[in-house]
Amino acid sequence: MLRSTELHPNAENATLEELRVAMEAAPNRRSYIRLNAVRSLLLGLPRRTVCAQFCRTDRMVRLWIELFNRGGIDALITRPKPGRPRKVKLERVRDLLMPVLENPAQAGQVHWTGVKLHGYLKEQLQIELGYSTTIRWLHELNFHLRVPQPWPERQNEAERQSFLVDLRRLTEDPTVQLWFSDECGVEGDPRPRRRWVQPGKRRTVPYLGDHIRQNVIGAVAPGSGRFFSLIVDGVDTDVFQFFLDEMAHAIPAQPGLRQILILDNASWHKSARIHWHHFEPKFLPGYSPDFNPIERFWLRLKADWFYDFIARTPEELTERLCLALKSFLDQPQKTASICSIRK
Repeated sequence: MLRSTELHPNAENATLEELRVAMEAAPNRRSYIRLNAVRSLLLGLPRRTVCAQFCRTDRMVRLWIELFNRGGIDALITRPKPGRPRKVKLERVRDLLMPVLENPAQAGQVHWTGVKLHGYLKEQLQIELGYSTTIRWLHELNFHLRVPQPWPERQNEAERQSFLVDLRRLTEDPTVQLWFSDECGVEGDPRPRRRWVQPGKRRTVPYLGDHIRQNVIGAVAPGSGRFFSLIVDGVDTDVFQFFLDEMAHAIPAQPGLRQILILDNASWHKSARIHWHHFEPKFLPGYSPDFNPIERFWLRLKADWFYDFIARTPEELTERLCLALKSFLDQPQKTASICSIRK
């Protein structure tokens, strides 16, 4: 069996003359291009050249070859799509529609739903179309339903830009090893995930509601994927100091290497009695969790290990958390990929 990279049109399915006649009688441009591409391949042109000649991807040309090999010339002819033609063409109202979609305030809206937009088009713009067409227009204009990400209003953009400049400099310095630290809480009740369900059937996920919770403090070095963590009952200055003591023992100082620990502005991180050992603290700008790559690590840990998982006892939750953390300790390359620094 030929591999996909060696795929060629089957010359027994049609002669060059038959292809030429079919090209002249092609009902539309798409069919003409398909027939011409297959004919060019039968004439001996390399597939790469045919892709460039007709401005198509290699995948598309291979699809045409497979269609031709299965069904000959007829398989390359495109037929009109069934259905009633649209009364209103999207191109006619695109310039009118795009500004209000991008800025709903222009239409007196805070955000759009399909129902709101359908009513606006019908009542304000006097455009008669169905709700399903409205949704199809949104998709054709490359709009998709997304939940907006909450974004803190108190960010200081000047401080954030200054931090990024420092971060780039430190990242490029071979005498610096960056560590990012943060705390995370894990609940014993499951975090339901979306899943495929047949209409009319309800899927449920059991939960206890006992509010079983465990906390973990961690630090990650994005450059190497090395990770250190402790499971704790809660976090305060004494617990954080214990974490630093254990981390300093597990990750000793190295001559000629500055080990910088980047953290947020939690009160226990800034206590005057904290002993940092050989680590140099550096604090994130206020309200900037997006600059801390360990936040993505916590999200991945919960997604891989705690969606649809229910802990009936604190011990069961702790055991699950230990397994989850160990899985990342054993895969530093995976951790480094998740926690890569975005500058």
